[in-house]
Amino acid sequence: MPAVYKSLVKQGLSSHEAWRVSFVVPGILITSVAIALVLCCPDTPTGAWADRTQAAENNLRQHGIEGTVVEVPGIMTEHAKKADSDSTPSPPGGIEDEEKKLDQTRGTFNDNEVVISDKAMVDTARGEVIQKPSFKEMARVIFSPQTIVTGACYFCTFGAELSINSILGQYYGAKFAFLGLEGAGDWAAMFGLMNVVWRPLGGVVSDLAYRRTGSVWSKKILLHTYSILMGVVLVALGVANPKSLYSVVLLIGILVAFFLEGANGLNYSLVPHVHSYANGVVSGFTGACGNLGGIVFAIVFRYNAPNYGKSLWIIGVMAIVINLAVCWIKPIPKGQIGGR
Repeated sequence: MPAVYKSLVKQGLSSHEAWRVSFVVPGILITSVAIALVLCCPDTPTGAWADRTQAAENNLRQHGIEGTVVEVPGIMTEHAKKADSDSTPSPPGGIEDEEKKLDQTRGTFNDNEVVISDKAMVDTARGEVIQKPSFKEMARVIFSPQTIVTGACYFCTFGAELSINSILGQYYGAKFAFLGLEGAGDWAAMFGLMNVVWRPLGGVVSDLAYRRTGSVWSKKILLHTYSILMGVVLVALGVANPKSLYSVVLLIGILVAFFLEGANGLNYSLVPHVHSYANGVVSGFTGACGNLGGIVFAIVFRYNAPNYGKSLWIIGVMAIVINLAVCWIKPIPKGQIGGR
């Protein structure tokens, strides 16, 4: 955006006009991407929405299990092939020969694939195939403690990011007048640009921790750790009120960005584990909480302007308190099968 602004100024537009005209560029880009998503992308990673159960059913058949997934919120029909030997006649050659055959078949998919029972496979599919929830089911998912955790954390992190982005140019301009409008815009833009690195890195770190521990708790602990450290840095920045440009850039552009944007990635790494059959509901609620946080924190900045330091430490304290309030909640609802 600063680069577009500068080019428009060089073409003869006033600063007032150039800044507003420059918003045409992201408007065109965002609209183009939205149209491309509608026209070019499948409804789900496995294809059309109507065929989303087919991938799970095919996977079950490849493992020697017949199953059917129906559109009932969070429910899957019983698989046709019963794991219980009492209800299914023994195959020719006996049960031992059949188990040996299944073990050999499963080994062809992945040498490291864990062999689990037929019932466990069906239960996993039941929990992880996205279903079309009813209004009642949506309400249950939204107001579950686990969904509230992801929403509360995103309220703090993405909410803080939106509000800081909205004032950062003014913050640099007021604190370091020698930068001018363009210089302040350049330094402010760096905070958003760090999303290219820190946000995906947060997701990668989260997945690596999960792979190493095998526990969703590892993701949750990392999420709260990042979020609380973000709050600590914001409090330090607000209270210390550093006078050096490089100190401010180090604290905001690197440390705050690292923990804040990394926590955003960590949050959406945790989201798919929570009510995995209603992943869209959890994702949408979490994102909406982030926008709500942006509004609330923007009000904090507005009523403390031009004392940006005070607003920063208030936001930091809020982030710390909210994360401590929800850190004890289990990451996965009790009794849930999918999402592990």
